Amino acid sequence: MLNTVAALAALWALSFATTSGPVPYETVVANEIATASLAAEVDTEAVAAVDNAALSDEQQAHMDSEADWRASARLYHAGGGGATGNDSLGCRPIAMRTVATDPRVIPRRTRLFIRETVGLQMADGTKHDGYWYASDTGGAIRGSKIDLYTGHGRGSMRPAMPLNMKTLTVVDAGDFDGCPPAWETASN
Repeated sequence: MLNTVAALAALWALSFATTSGPVPYETVVANEIATASLAAEVDTEAVAAVDNAALSDEQQAHMDSEADWRASARLYHAGGGGATGNDSLGCRPIAMRTVATDPRVIPRRTRLFIRETVGLQMADGTKHDGYWYASDTGGAIRGSKIDLYTGHGRGSMRPAMPLNMKTLTVVDAGDFDGCPPAWETASN
């Protein structure tokens, strides 16, 4: 996937590197077609990664079930003006597990299964199992929006960046008590 992104960046840079004036319309259209083609290739790679992931029976049931919500995703992190302190339940946010929601749409303490995150490459090399926990809220989160907490610092957003500003498929996977579990025990 990174090779595809690098190829896209190189194509875009080469398209405009030698021009010092206006760019012909045909060139812009050709670049947009190439960009869309590469984006489709990235999406195909993401689907293939999900298909290749070994899913449990519960995960497969969530993948096959009707979506409970379709929500526009944003990313947030601790530090640099992002999340600080505890979430709205009074718990420490858990990287790649905590989700901030509008509680009128997705209630707090809901265990969520987000299909698009299954197989997502994590910073430690493991694959995401798709489970997230609605334990936070935010003033800017209204309606069918969710904020995915990625961890500490801007670099923590890198694995989830393809999900930013995308509409995700969210399934209600039950409720949880207490605080969201840490990564090692989250799918239990």
